[in-house]
Amino acid sequence: MSDSKPATLESVDIGKLLTLLPHRYPFLLVDRIVEINGDDSAVGIKNVTANEPHFTGHFPEQPVMPGVLVIEAMAQTAGAICVLNAMGDAKPKVVYFMTIDECRFRKPVIPGDQIRLHMTKLRNRRNMWWYKGEAKVDGIVVAEATVSAMVVME
Repeated sequence: MSDSKPATLESVDIGKLLTLLPHRYPFLLVDRIVEINGDDSAVGIKNVTANEPHFTGHFPEQPVMPGVLVIEAMAQTAGAICVLNAMGDAKPKVVYFMTIDECRFRKPVIPGDQIRLHMTKLRNRRNMWWYKGEAKVDGIVVAEATVSAMVVME
């Protein structure tokens, strides 16, 4: 039997997300973060709705969420847990999306879908973090990528 304490999983609602990230509508692409394990891993939630502005042009007759926005939602999830867990009480000036690697799109995301953004930390060094992410709809991977971000403090 192990004496180690299991990780406490937290969650972040939209109100807290607004304090962690500089993004606002229409570019805040995460509605909630659940199952947070420090800055090691988390699952973000994005509820995809038909009234989002990108669907008027991508594509009106058959709406598909742009893949780059799915990857941005992954990065926002990772950025929020970095700020929440690694920065303490200090407020970041900005979180910069630095790289996207090994990106793959597997299936279209459409209005009515709920994307679960599974992010796992690969490493961090000073103010840089690297995460492996998978976006899933109904348990099926729709996109995956490795992303990195840099947190700049005030």
